[in-house]
Amino acid sequence: MPESREMRRLTARWSSGTGWPKRLEWIEINGLRGWQNERFELRYPIMAVVGENGCGKSTVLQSIASVYKSKAPKQHPKRKRQPKKAAFPSDFFPQTLWDQIKENATIRYSVRQGGKPPMEDTLRKPGKKWRGYKKRPERQVVFVDLSRIQPFASRVGCARLAKPQLVEKQSVDFDKKSLVRFNQIMGREYKVGRMSYTSADEYRPVPVLGHGTNSYSGFHTGAGETILAELLQLEIPQYSIVLIDEVESSLHPRLQRRLIRDLAELARVLELQIVLSTHSPIVLSELPSDARAHIMMSGDSRKIVYGVSPEFAMTKMDDIAQRECDLYVEDERAERMLVEIITAHASNPDSALRCLPIQYGAASVGQHLGIMAYQNRFPRPSFVFLDGDQEPSPGCLNLPGEDPPERVVFEALRAKNWLNVSARIKRQFSEVADACIQAMSLPEHHEWITYAANKLVISTDALWHTMCSEWATQCITRDEVQGIVQPIEDALTAVLTTFKVPPVSLVEIRKAESETQKGKTSDASTEPLLPF
Repeated sequence: MPESREMRRLTARWSSGTGWPKRLEWIEINGLRGWQNERFELRYPIMAVVGENGCGKSTVLQSIASVYKSKAPKQHPKRKRQPKKAAFPSDFFPQTLWDQIKENATIRYSVRQGGKPPMEDTLRKPGKKWRGYKKRPERQVVFVDLSRIQPFASRVGCARLAKPQLVEKQSVDFDKKSLVRFNQIMGREYKVGRMSYTSADEYRPVPVLGHGTNSYSGFHTGAGETILAELLQLEIPQYSIVLIDEVESSLHPRLQRRLIRDLAELARVLELQIVLSTHSPIVLSELPSDARAHIMMSGDSRKIVYGVSPEFAMTKMDDIAQRECDLYVEDERAERMLVEIITAHASNPDSALRCLPIQYGAASVGQHLGIMAYQNRFPRPSFVFLDGDQEPSPGCLNLPGEDPPERVVFEALRAKNWLNVSARIKRQFSEVADACIQAMSLPEHHEWITYAANKLVISTDALWHTMCSEWATQCITRDEVQGIVQPIEDALTAVLTTFKVPPVSLVEIRKAESETQKGKTSDASTEPLLPF
C-alpha cells in the first residue's frame, strides 16, 4: 500500500542528511542468548524488528537500552515519579540459577554524537562483572514493554486503588497536544483525559478517560485505550531513543496504523530513533522497506535480513505462505508449467511458495492485464504470462515454445522418449508411450492430458504435474529459464518492484487496447472476464 503522509515526510527529512545529532548506527551482540556476533543496523529512524518468538527481538531492544547512560527526563511539576535508576546489561541479562552468562559476552556499538565522527566502543563481561560503563554516551532511553502491560485491574497492587472511599489527591490532565494525538489514533473525540493519583499510592496513576457524557477509569476502559493513554503520557525528550516491545499489543489494525503514523510524526519532529518489535503485518506495511529487519533462525545461528516485505515476514512465521508476487496465467495447464519452471530453476527454493498463480481465462483478458502491469497499476509485483502461441503483447511474457503448453510439453517429451515419466507414475514405459502418442492424435490439444490420464488410470493433475516436472528439468533452454525466472526473483528480492518491459510506443499500447476490447466481445459467450 502507498506510504502515509507522515511516513513520506519522515523519509524526506531523513534522506536530507540533516538532523538526528544523536544516532545509534549499529550494535553487535555476542554471548547473550545464543547471539554470535550478529550485527543489527539502524537504517531508518523507525526500525521494526520482526521474527519468530525466541529469535532475539527483545535481546536487540535490551542491548540497545544498555548502550547509553540514560538520565531521568525533566519532571512534570505536578507529576509524581519514583526515582529511576540507569539501565545496565546486568538488569536485562541477569545471572540466574538456570542462566549462565558467558564471561566473554560483549555488546559492541557505533554511535554519533553531534557532528563528531562515529565512535565505536564495547560493553564487555571479561569476568563476573560487566565493564565499559563509564565510556557510554549520554542519551535519554525510553523503554516500553507493551506486551507486559496488563489490563489495569489485573496488575499487582492496583486492586487497592479501586476502593470507593479513597480520595483523589491530585490529577494531571493530558496536555492539549497529547489529547489531540489520542483522539486521532482512537478515531473518537475524548473530552476527558487525565492521570489521577489517589491517597492509596501517590506514585501510581490511574488513567481516566471520557467521551460523550461518560468518564471511565482504567478499571473500566479497554486494554487498548489504557495502553495508548499510558504510552502517550510518556515523557520523550528530543533526540531520545525509544524502544517499544510488541507495539501492536491489544490494538486492532486501524489503531496499529494510526499509532505508527503518530510515531513517525514524533520521530520527525523530535528527531528520535525508535526501535520496535512486532509480529504484525499491519505495522510492517506502514513502514518503508529500509525500516524492516527480519531475524531468521537457522539451527543455533541467526541472520538479519533487511528490507523484507510484510508477506515474506508472515510466511517465515506461519505454516501458510503469504504471497508476495502475483503470476497471471491462462489456465491450470499454464499454471503448472510455470510453477515447475520456477521450482526447478529458481536460486531460492522458496520462490514458488512466495508467488500466487491466478488464472485469467481468455487471452484477451491477459492482454488487458499486461497493459495494467506495463502502466504499474498493480499494488504489488505482478507478471502476466501468455501461452507460447500468442503474439507478444505490452507488459506480458510468453511461456516457452510457440504452441500451447500441452503441445510444447508432449512434443518435447516424445522427442526425448518420455524421459522418466513412466518410472515416476509407476506405469510400464510402453503403456505411457502408447497412451501419450494416441492422445497426440486427437485434433484438440486440450483433450490430450485427459485422454492419456484415463488410459493410464491416473488423475489428470498427477500426470500433467509429472510431465511438466520432467520437461522443466530436462527440456527447457537456459535462455527460456532466464527470461521467466530472473524477473520474478528480482521482484522477490526487491531489485525490481514492478515488471519492466522494453520501451513500446503509445501507438502499440493503443493497438493492444483496441484488440483487447475486440477480444472481450468475441470471447464474452465462452470465457468469464475479470471485473476491471
